Amino acid sequence: MKVTSISRKLLTRVLSVYFVLTFIVTCVQIGAEYINTKSHINSELLTLEKTFSSSLTRAVWELNTQQAVDIAVGLVAIPIIKGIVVTDENGQIIAQLGEFSEDELFNQPEKLTLNSESTAINSFSEGLFGHSFQLIFEFSGRTTKVGTVVLISSNEVIFDRIEVGIYFLIGNAMVKTAALVILFSLAFSSLLTNPLNDLTEQINHFDIDDPEASKLHTMNYENNELNILQSAYNNLLDELVQYQNRLSTAKQEILMANHKLDDQNLILEQEVAKKTSSLSTTMLEMNKQQHELIEQQKQLKAENIRRSQTEQTLTNTNQELKNSIQELKKAQERLLDAEKMAILGKLSAEISHEINTPIGVSITSTSYLSDLLNSLKDDIENQKLTKRSLDDFTKSADQSLYLLFNNLNRASDLITSYKQVAVDQTSNKTRQINVAQYLHEIIQSLQPKLKKTKHTINVDCADNIDIYCHAGAISQIFTNLIINSIIHGFDGIDSGTITIGAKLKGERLHLHYQDNGVGVPQKKLPQIFDPFYTTKSGTGGTGLGTHIINELVTDTLNGTIVAHSEAGHGLSYDIEFNDMR
Repeated sequence: MKVTSISRKLLTRVLSVYFVLTFIVTCVQIGAEYINTKSHINSELLTLEKTFSSSLTRAVWELNTQQAVDIAVGLVAIPIIKGIVVTDENGQIIAQLGEFSEDELFNQPEKLTLNSESTAINSFSEGLFGHSFQLIFEFSGRTTKVGTVVLISSNEVIFDRIEVGIYFLIGNAMVKTAALVILFSLAFSSLLTNPLNDLTEQINHFDIDDPEASKLHTMNYENNELNILQSAYNNLLDELVQYQNRLSTAKQEILMANHKLDDQNLILEQEVAKKTSSLSTTMLEMNKQQHELIEQQKQLKAENIRRSQTEQTLTNTNQELKNSIQELKKAQERLLDAEKMAILGKLSAEISHEINTPIGVSITSTSYLSDLLNSLKDDIENQKLTKRSLDDFTKSADQSLYLLFNNLNRASDLITSYKQVAVDQTSNKTRQINVAQYLHEIIQSLQPKLKKTKHTINVDCADNIDIYCHAGAISQIFTNLIINSIIHGFDGIDSGTITIGAKLKGERLHLHYQDNGVGVPQKKLPQIFDPFYTTKSGTGGTGLGTHIINELVTDTLNGTIVAHSEAGHGLSYDIEFNDMR
């Protein structure tokens, strides 16, 4: 693989930047020298104006053309002047000398039009610039323009003056650049290239068997990155040496352990021989005892046969008892499922009846709205449509749509609440629920039964209590509790109150249910969770409501339930269980 030198790449980048900066600075210095020299030449042209303007004015005023030409010849002889034009007051040329294009000068007469006594000229042609001034003659306090003089110079004059300076700037830049290249090359070679080559060569001679002799030794006494690299490499070799020493020590310890293990094996073999001899003696004694045991075994077999017959009889009896218990459990489960489905059946019938009312109103509103639309179509076809009839249609349609929207929403809420509760009660799956929201859904599903009474249900639960549990168990527990309160607790009470509270303590949820009904006598309270116990046995009560609640809390939710009551002071339940996630 081709290796690229870091020092050469770094040197190339540094010098490239330096070359660009040097070139820009040199160009700026040459431009500044040019502008400065041109300013000096313009100053000299102004000086010549002050020197020769009076003599040229008198010569032109006196119509002494020869004298004006002689003065012009003298001015052209000056090195900074490359041309001169002298004109009279009518613009006629009196004298024209020097290096410039006559066509260019006279084809642009507007360039010679002066609005002041003197003007700088820079637009004759590329490379030429000059200065023009008017010839003003004063006589008896009056001034009269008698002509114009144009002095022309060129960039050649400027370059002649700054030529040496340009060569000096370029030479200076080249010398500094060459010196900098040499200095940088020497510095990079001595500080980076040579030390790196030296370190590389030493690393290539690394000897795994003698790491100490492979340490890096350089003649660089400066504290820089190469010294850090050298120190890190030497530290690595020191750690390698320490590792080899530890490895050698470990090998020696293993050899010593092997020797000790061999000694222990010899001792163990001797012990095994002793134990074998002792075991042989013991076996002889056991053979004698075996004959005695055989006789006893024959006697035990006869006893075992008798006991086996008795055991078989007990086993058959036990199996019959197990089958009976299983049949009882199945009957109990079927009875519980029947109770669940009976409650859902009653709720379904009541929900269906409750939904019929808003749906009937919706159908009536839809029919009325259809009649309004047909009447509106007839008015449009017969061209009898008026603003009043359109306003009446709008108001009637708004009322119909309002009734339709409210009643359909009411039916949708009932179906949604009942659907969620019914699905949960027929499923044993666990899921996360918001306790407050779920309690309101259960109450909403029981609304058809509550609507027939004046009883109220209050829920005291924070909105942020979320728990993972058997939602169906929660739904069935509170459905049975509320129905029990309505049927049994509020017997003879027109307007009862039910309060449901929920608090989360760590991962344990505490639910409190309280009604202000007739309550249960203290002597009957211990029987409240017994199956088939009911206070309405003669009026269709099954006595399984509280038993189902107890089974759901203790078995399904793995929680506890405690009932409290006094006759005439209502009945309350405290339920606690843990989050099941």
